Parts: sequence; C-alpha cells; structure tokens
Amino acid sequence: MALSAIGLSARALLKIGAAPIASFADGTAEAEVAAALYPPVRDALLSAHAWSFATAQAPLNRLAEPPPADHAHAFALPGDFLRALSAGTGGRGRGIPYRIQGRQLLADAAAVTLTYVFRPAEEAFPPFFDQCLIARLSAEFCVPLTENTSRAEVLWRLADAEFRRARLIDAQQDSQPGFEDFTLIQARDGGSP
Repeated sequence: MALSAIGLSARALLKIGAAPIASFADGTAEAEVAAALYPPVRDALLSAHAWSFATAQAPLNRLAEPPPADHAHAFALPGDFLRALSAGTGGRGRGIPYRIQGRQLLADAAAVTLTYVFRPAEEAFPPFFDQCLIARLSAEFCVPLTENTSRAEVLWRLADAEFRRARLIDAQQDSQPGFEDFTLIQARDGGSP
C-alpha cells in the first residue's frame, strides 16, 4: 500500500501516541511539527544510502560558463538530485573524477553521465523504506510533541535498527558479483584453465 507524506507522518505520530493528521495545514501542534520535520528527515534518509529505488542515471547538460579553475566544464545537476554516487562518460556511469560545487558538477570531460540518489514520490517508496522512514519520523517527532527524552532514545535505537534492516533488504535487490578469476585453482592444476 503506497503511502503519501501525510500518511507516513500520521503513522509516525500514532507510534508516539499523538493524534494523526489529515493535512500539514491542520493547525495542530502535530501538523506543525510534521510539516517542519518531514521534508528534511525524508531527504536525509534518502541521502544516507544508495537505495535501489532512488538511484538514477542521467546525462547532464553542460553549462555555457566554464568553472573559474580546476575543471574544464560545469554541468547542471538534475532537479531531483540529492547525492552523487559516480560520474562517467561514453556510456558508462562511473570512472571520471568530478566535484560537486553548489548545484553544479565540475569535470574535465566534455560529456557526463551522473549516477545519483534522487527524491522519488512517496508513493514509489517500497514497504521496507516506509517502515524505516516512519521509525525515523517517530524518533524525530517524539521530543517536540511529548518532551519525553527517554522515550525518544528508545525510538532512535529502533529507527537505527530499522535503517540497518532496510539497507540489508535493499542490498539484496542487486546481483552479487561472482568470481571471474580462478587463479588459485588454475595454479593448483598446473596452470590449465
């Protein structure tokens, strides 16, 4: 079941015993806290790992104005950009040195393909990430709404465990590199393949 930003926030509020919200503009303390904390918590959690559902590759548009020093070209970052993972050229998403400076990627290559973490719509979050985000939001919402620091500490530990679990599940969605070089077996057999 896909959840919206309001749905995710409402579930986090329920976890701390607060009233759920129907909108960030409800006029309640819960809505005010959720509206202020939800976007930065979501973006920080998305940026904390190279999630498979939030990773993309895109060719970048080169800017007319070159950077003043160190690199030959500047490129505009995508609008949904959160964090760079790698950059490449010639049909590859990695392999070239680069630097992120403000909202630009600087590189010596004339064309760049960026592999990056982006901000997907909440409805595209998989269930394991929903649970991770709800746990993190409940930890963030706890002190401002309940003023209970000991409860917040427990929620932070639970959020950290949920983050580790979500990363493990996400990592299992990628093919694992296999052994391609069997030099020890070849050496034992006298060098024959």
